[in-house]
Amino acid sequence: MSQFIVQPSFWDLFPDVKIAVITVHNLDNHEKGQVPPKMLDEANAGVADLIPDEPISANPLIHEWRQAFKKFKTKKGARFAVENLLKRAKKGNPVRSIDPLVDLYNAISLRTGFPIGALDLDKIKGGISLEVAKGGESFTAIGEDQPDPALPGEVIYRDDEAVTSRCWAWRDAKRVETTEDSNSILMYSECLKPEWRETHEHAMTELTKNIEKYLGATTKTQYVSFDYPAVSFE
Repeated sequence: MSQFIVQPSFWDLFPDVKIAVITVHNLDNHEKGQVPPKMLDEANAGVADLIPDEPISANPLIHEWRQAFKKFKTKKGARFAVENLLKRAKKGNPVRSIDPLVDLYNAISLRTGFPIGALDLDKIKGGISLEVAKGGESFTAIGEDQPDPALPGEVIYRDDEAVTSRCWAWRDAKRVETTEDSNSILMYSECLKPEWRETHEHAMTELTKNIEKYLGATTKTQYVSFDYPAVSFE
């Protein structure tokens, strides 16, 4: 049994955030045909309704997240995890199929704007902590070979070995990347504003039902907040 814990250094910046923590077991993530292609197609097509305004920063969803990212140190160009997907889809460059699990959570993110992170649970060392970095914590991004340590004051996810996600959940670490062979997954999704919580919970329910229906997995959803800053997972 391990813990997913949010440290006081994070709550000092974002006391209103609520985070869904989802464990997925017995996942079958191999066959692309498991997930109806129309699910991702329809999500891409609906982005213009979610963020109709120009420039993109004029949309409340994007504005609120950009304001949040101003509260801590970030890498140049870092945005919240879904902004780039939304921007691409709105410009007519739809998000393409990657693997069944990613397709399912990308479809939810495109439809609702909520970021969803996923780590291979079997590759996590110990527990997961969301905290403000002291600086120098080890990190190597997916697709990179050279380490790029965390900055002092940067919001990070980390396990007992190193950083698992940079700049909140902007970029994940190569070491804990999910693949089509991943069998157990730890997922998390942040709800930035209290007024978004009902929509967020509905989105997480839809996500877990789809994972169970299309990928044959079992799921468990828990929530952390300022009043309940830690949950256990296995």
